[in-house]
Amino acid sequence: MPDGWFRRKQPAISRRSLQARVQAIPDGLWTPCPRCRELLFTRELEKNLKVCKKCSHHLWLTAPERIALLLDEGSFVERDGNLRTVDPLRFPKYDEKLARYQEATGMAEAVLSGEGELLGMPVSMAVTDARFIRGSMGSVVGERITRAIERAIEREIAVILVSGSGGGARMEEGLLSLMQMAKTSGALARLQQAGLLAVVVLTDQSMAGVLASWASLGDVILAEPGARIGFVGERVSQQAQVTKQSAEYQTSEFQLKHGMVDMVCHRKDLRESIGRVLQFAGVVKREERLEAAHAG
Repeated sequence: MPDGWFRRKQPAISRRSLQARVQAIPDGLWTPCPRCRELLFTRELEKNLKVCKKCSHHLWLTAPERIALLLDEGSFVERDGNLRTVDPLRFPKYDEKLARYQEATGMAEAVLSGEGELLGMPVSMAVTDARFIRGSMGSVVGERITRAIERAIEREIAVILVSGSGGGARMEEGLLSLMQMAKTSGALARLQQAGLLAVVVLTDQSMAGVLASWASLGDVILAEPGARIGFVGERVSQQAQVTKQSAEYQTSEFQLKHGMVDMVCHRKDLRESIGRVLQFAGVVKREERLEAAHAG
């Protein structure tokens, strides 16, 4: 038997060499799926709207990404971007915390609001972003959502509210934060009295005071598959329950089964689904509005 059969033709890779190769891989090139742990090529994941191709898990979208997904390209105009959070209770290191999240996210607060068009139909819109203190609702967040609803009333258009909030009222602002639940709920009541449409989209996560206020008060409520939806987290809810809940408890599918949401909609179909809802409600495109105004 020739001696060369069992001899290594290439030198073995040392641990140091292997670590150097791993470190040479650019950061952000791969993204692990939070559910199935599949390693996903980030560029391909973004092309697939950040939905895992293996298990269809819907990963988080930022507020700007969400607006780009839903609204017509170039139609969004941000409003109330000049509003800034203050520290009314002088909570320790709250200013530093805000500055840190502002730098990390590029957002002034946990919500992005404004106006745009969806399939040519004018809408007012507000989207919370879980990257900014879990999308919790401070006074500025509640004010921007309220103003988005009030602009819809003034312009007689529909409003779209997207929840990406794992937190409720922000403890650093105390009672002022809790007041935002009543304020946003009151604004939606006025929108309903005006005969206008509110569409709410629940994404992962939609929890706590956000769900206990505006996120559960839409005329039509859509949810993404597998989104966690509930008032408290799973651990706390299990401690409070006498009976054991099902595996899908506090998911969008569970909420659909029990009548809390109207439709569970895949992310790729979300824009068209909202468009159909607007059309069913009689929302007309900008061109049609202009033609009707000239005819009158």
